[in-house]
Amino acid sequence: MSPSAALFTNLLIFYLLLYLHLRLLKLFYVAKHYISNADVSVRMFEKDWMDYLSRVDYKVPLYIFVPVVIYFLYLSFTTVNLWYITPLIVIGLIVWTFTEYNLHRFVFHWQPPGKLGARLHFMFHGVHHAYPRDSKRLVMVPVVSVPLAVVFYFSFKFILTKLFGNPHFINPFFVGFVTGYLFYDMTHYALHHANFKSKFWLQLKQHHMIHHYSDPHNGFGVSTTFWDMVYRTTFKREKQAAEVGA
Repeated sequence: MSPSAALFTNLLIFYLLLYLHLRLLKLFYVAKHYISNADVSVRMFEKDWMDYLSRVDYKVPLYIFVPVVIYFLYLSFTTVNLWYITPLIVIGLIVWTFTEYNLHRFVFHWQPPGKLGARLHFMFHGVHHAYPRDSKRLVMVPVVSVPLAVVFYFSFKFILTKLFGNPHFINPFFVGFVTGYLFYDMTHYALHHANFKSKFWLQLKQHHMIHHYSDPHNGFGVSTTFWDMVYRTTFKREKQAAEVGA
């Protein structure tokens, strides 16, 4: 074989192997959807204080927001008619589940274009999909949850006052809303680290694990699958099961 023919053959083999390698990488990524399933916490920021603030123990939201719930529950009983308290708490809970679904689907899973967009997406939610069992990044960090709570409080206070003419209706509503948020955070942590036996929790865990490991484009509900059914973002197996059950 001439040198030129040998060179051509070697290049052909090289590019064929490279192509196969890239195809396998693509298949691996699509099938895996994560980097590590160990409880490891990767560094996201060069500055120590910023990286420190990107991690949080799962109990911290309880320390911050349980007193908030108690305070607004007290305000509810001192400023709102008893007949309205329970319905407003329930409405707050329902609104949280709707907020949870839409935040997860349209904010956390939205990736802006470019390298900066990819970086922002990784910081907000991509890191969780890359390291789903990172116990320090399973609940909202206070630097995000507290400002969000303030924004939601004043937004819903404005809406409820406009709708009902009572600025105090926000008190029981916020009790339900924040309670829903805490249930979401604790549920999210438990789905990744707890072992369940009850059918309800096992189904909820399976729903979330499929979202992580098989189909990140569906299954955005964490504390409930209700809005996935409403928006038709349940998984294929769940849809088939529902059709069989019907």
